Amino acid sequence: MVRPHNEDAVFVHDAGLAVLADGMGGYNAGEVASGIAVKLITEGLLPELVSGRDLSKVDVHSGLTHAAMLLQQQIAAANKGIYEAAQSRPECAGMGTTVVAAVFHGNRVSIAHIGDSRCYRLRGGKFEQLTRDHSLLQEQIDSGQITPDQARFSLNKNLVTRALGIEAIVPADISEYRIEPDDIYLLCSDGLTDMVDTDVVHGVVDDQRKALESAAASLVELANQNGGRDNISVILARVPADFLPNTAWAQRFLAKKRKTEQ
Repeated sequence: MVRPHNEDAVFVHDAGLAVLADGMGGYNAGEVASGIAVKLITEGLLPELVSGRDLSKVDVHSGLTHAAMLLQQQIAAANKGIYEAAQSRPECAGMGTTVVAAVFHGNRVSIAHIGDSRCYRLRGGKFEQLTRDHSLLQEQIDSGQITPDQARFSLNKNLVTRALGIEAIVPADISEYRIEPDDIYLLCSDGLTDMVDTDVVHGVVDDQRKALESAAASLVELANQNGGRDNISVILARVPADFLPNTAWAQRFLAKKRKTEQ
């Protein structure tokens, strides 16, 4: 309701990829940064996802799944691309972006983030934030300077301590979780969470869990009704009710069994 242009960028593919970025800095440079981030992350991940390769396999050296390693690589590539563009183009000086990305593979989801764009999970009746903001506000909460309730009224909500493209090397936080039938994953920019209380977000997603497009539209509308001071981006993804949590393991077992019988 306030900003003249949109600095957020999103990408979703039914092969199991969701990426959301919230850009910042310079005249229109924020949307350049978020666009570069989404483009480079998806260019490296999508071909691997659609290839049918098992991205759940764990690398013996790093201890990470191939999905997590790909996320690391592509986020590093995106950081390099944004940083170099900011250094070489005066109109893009100082630009950066937050990012949150989810890769669904086998019976797991790998989640990477930098900044204060978030990922939540609704499982049964429990709504849980899976990412931890890289922000001054979160540092103040962690150090005990303010309480989470006081943080809701803080003037420091938009001060991130880590962003893609600001420095030559910026690490991403990556976590992995086992997925369950009917899990719902919400990726969003702070344009939603700064405007709508978490309890309200939970209620909307829970009430409309069978109609995710409607739920996403409702969340954007609520954020705008509450002032809409920033761009609002929302991605909702639901694990099918007939999903088998042990599918990936079962497929590997059957493949080994067939090979033995041959």
